[in-house]
Amino acid sequence: MSGQPMLKFVTVERDMPEKRTADMRREDFNEIYAEYAEAKAKEQSSRCSQCGVPYCQSHCPLHNNIPDWLRLTAEGRLREAYEVSQATNTFPEICGRICPQDRLCEGNCVIEKSGHGTVTIGAVEKYITDTAFDQGWVLPIAPTQERAETVGIIGAGPGGLAAADVLRRAGVQVTVYDSHDRAGGLLTYGIPGFKLEKDIVMRRNAQFEEGGVKFELNTTVGKDISFADIRAQHDAVIIATGVYKSREIEAPGVGGKGLVRAIDFLTASNRKSFGDTVPEFDSGELNAEGKRVVVIGGGDTAMDCVRTSVRQGATSVKCLYRRDRANMPGSQREVQNAEEEGVVFEWLCAPKGFVGDPVTGVMVQKMRLGAPDATGRQAPEVIEGADYVEGADIVIMALGFEPEALPTLWDQPDLPVTRWGTIKAEFTSGATDLEGVYAVGDIVRGASLVVWAIRDGRDCAEAILGRFGAAALAAE
Repeated sequence: MSGQPMLKFVTVERDMPEKRTADMRREDFNEIYAEYAEAKAKEQSSRCSQCGVPYCQSHCPLHNNIPDWLRLTAEGRLREAYEVSQATNTFPEICGRICPQDRLCEGNCVIEKSGHGTVTIGAVEKYITDTAFDQGWVLPIAPTQERAETVGIIGAGPGGLAAADVLRRAGVQVTVYDSHDRAGGLLTYGIPGFKLEKDIVMRRNAQFEEGGVKFELNTTVGKDISFADIRAQHDAVIIATGVYKSREIEAPGVGGKGLVRAIDFLTASNRKSFGDTVPEFDSGELNAEGKRVVVIGGGDTAMDCVRTSVRQGATSVKCLYRRDRANMPGSQREVQNAEEEGVVFEWLCAPKGFVGDPVTGVMVQKMRLGAPDATGRQAPEVIEGADYVEGADIVIMALGFEPEALPTLWDQPDLPVTRWGTIKAEFTSGATDLEGVYAVGDIVRGASLVVWAIRDGRDCAEAILGRFGAAALAAE
């Protein structure tokens, strides 16, 4: 048994990479976890029980071959581990950093269910690909044969880039259109550096450019170029815009100075980290320094906002959420990190209105959980007479995102949408009712996870390649 590299979970305990102290983390936007050393990555990988039915793999949206690359890592065969990892995932080093593993692969680990603590899947996944980049194992995109077909992709976020990767490797000519000045979407401008350092994203963007993906940046569809023109220039079009329209609330005081949208706050902070000139940040409008900050919301975007506020030098940071901790949609790991860094959570609290212009406080209603709603979650109810005012100098609204009205913005009344405004498309292929037009990611699903966008982008690209293959055979 001494030669057995696996099944060590009985004798080896779960051990995450070292986490920097909260005092250190508050001072910068660097990632909070250190890298595994090779020996530690081997040790933690060796804890995998090599299940006959690997629930970690079945609960991963990409169905990554997790037991296989854990075994290869435990055996010291890191290059092979990378090859297996990247075979199903365009961005394993990004998923290893930002996926909610506690709800997906690690949350369904069999040894976790048996009380031994889950395998640190995300940390090992990150380590494998970071090592591959360092060792030069990540090869340029180099199609064996160029094809004549062209695909236009609207949106340079994870869904669009995942599709671009698969298509370009098959030799298809790919052009990606995006309204920002850098590719990456929310990976670049939405997610803070302490969760995903930006050189990691820029490294992938460079790989796409070097591999022949053409980027048309600072290009807003419906303004700088029409959807009809994009469609006319390409054999197929993929809509991968994501959902960026912030949900609003109706309450007294809405519209006053000091009430800001989460996406604006996070984008300004990330732009500043790139060294860009950001007037809204420099003026203090989108800067938490020296301010009492209140963030409204309970998802991962709210967690990004509270932890960014801490690093910007806020005097206090509070998060209001209308349900309790157990019903919070955001990652529990992120909540713990935020609490360690000094964030105070006010559970079962909802905004009733806002005081002052500029804002000086939030009128808060205390809540309790009542009967379950249509989804099975307990519906929050107002506790009468328990209102109070929470002092604030800036209030960040992190209430989620909705799709923009693309049929109107793009002058495409025939573009099929659901009653929620998302594009109506087949989940397996992304195909819409418009010939040659596909859609993937959040613009189809609604606000969801990066890993689902990657899955959609890859599936859509495979469907398009199948269509091109059929067309080529017909032509012959």
